[in-house]
Amino acid sequence: MQASLVLNAQGIYQTNEDFLSQVFNDNVPKPKALWLKSDLKAKATDILGEKPPQLRVRYWRTESKSAWILEAIGKERLITMGFVIQDQKITRTKVLAFRETRGWEIKHQFFTDQFKQVSLDKSLKLSHSIDGIAGATLSVRAAKKMARLALLFNGSLPEY
Repeated sequence: MQASLVLNAQGIYQTNEDFLSQVFNDNVPKPKALWLKSDLKAKATDILGEKPPQLRVRYWRTESKSAWILEAIGKERLITMGFVIQDQKITRTKVLAFRETRGWEIKHQFFTDQFKQVSLDKSLKLSHSIDGIAGATLSVRAAKKMARLALLFNGSLPEY
């Protein structure tokens, strides 16, 4: 029974396309790319504890909001999450795909709702604390790093 729970926990909970379609009410803007130039790359490195693996990050944006689909390693495998940002605050967080064998509890709304209205302070920390989940420490850390990156990247965009 334990093995079947783990297998059921892993997987795609929502496709990137479906997430974006919901966020933008079936009117998804064309994706854009944010290049990670030296200053931004240094800040992202501080958040991640290592250099970001990519040179640019895709995002989707209208005048009022942006959407970011980011990935980070939990313990050994990638976790994919979507973030929606308005007025430099997270308004929605969703675990889109989870590939780890532990820590899948971060997919639940009780966890992701903690990110609502969170922003970044001047030291690049989240403005509110996020409660952990026993047994999901590394997944929680990955989620918090991705939230910080989404806010950092969003704050680096030019005015619309």
